[in-house]
Amino acid sequence: MKKLINRPEDVVREELQGIAAAHPDLVKVHFDPNFIYRADAPVQGKVAVISGGGSGHEPMHGGFVGMGMLDAACPGEVFTSPTPDQMFEAAKTVHGGAGVVYIVKNYTGDVMNFEMAAELARGEGMEVETPLIDDDVAVQDSLYTAGRRGVGTTVLAEKIAGAAAEEGRPLKEVADIVRKVNANGRSMGMALTSCTVPAKGSPTFELGEDEMEIGIGIHGEPGRSRMKLAPANEIVELLANPILDDLPFQRGDSVLAFVNGRRSEERRVGKECRSRWSPYH
Repeated sequence: MKKLINRPEDVVREELQGIAAAHPDLVKVHFDPNFIYRADAPVQGKVAVISGGGSGHEPMHGGFVGMGMLDAACPGEVFTSPTPDQMFEAAKTVHGGAGVVYIVKNYTGDVMNFEMAAELARGEGMEVETPLIDDDVAVQDSLYTAGRRGVGTTVLAEKIAGAAAEEGRPLKEVADIVRKVNANGRSMGMALTSCTVPAKGSPTFELGEDEMEIGIGIHGEPGRSRMKLAPANEIVELLANPILDDLPFQRGDSVLAFVNGRRSEERRVGKECRSRWSPYH
């Protein structure tokens, strides 16, 4: 797949340099370790909301840093969890004295590294909460994840919790809002083609011209089933029904349907789900 990049090993740093140049009034970028943070941080007396994940999922999470959303975002290498020192340094930079909420997606590396960062932050006297996002109904347990993967609900949790923090709500309340959003969010994905990570230069997996994979993960983790490409209305049923079965709706419920469609790798639909675009796919 053709890509508008220079060298694969430079894509993350150059992307961060571009963000810093494009939006200096909104965000600042710290290098070594890498993180993006609000230009007006720290906001005194406000709970700091921080998230992060592997690069290659832009605008997650760096595109959601700003007033009413994240105070900081930590980009790992492509499809790689950010490191504890990134999250710790980000927390020290944006902590305004009211505590830190780390929004963590349920991937083994993310969970481990965010928990290590939380312990480091607590050692510096910060109060820290680490609510987990695990909304993907495609898997319960597999070789690739411990429990459900954290995907689309992350976007909504960041926005809703970010707004609550901006209003001055206390640490526990902001963290519990993340947990409530997660408890009411479900998502499901499918793939038509594979992504191509810059450093690898070839597709992560192979799908035939007439094939699709239902329930695939955002990094290409195997899904529920691989089958022949079906009409769009049948695909919607394959994606929507597992969500409805997992979190049944009742007449009169208010819901937010969040649908993401991209040119390659994955399309995801859910009761609460994400939209994302990446130059790497």
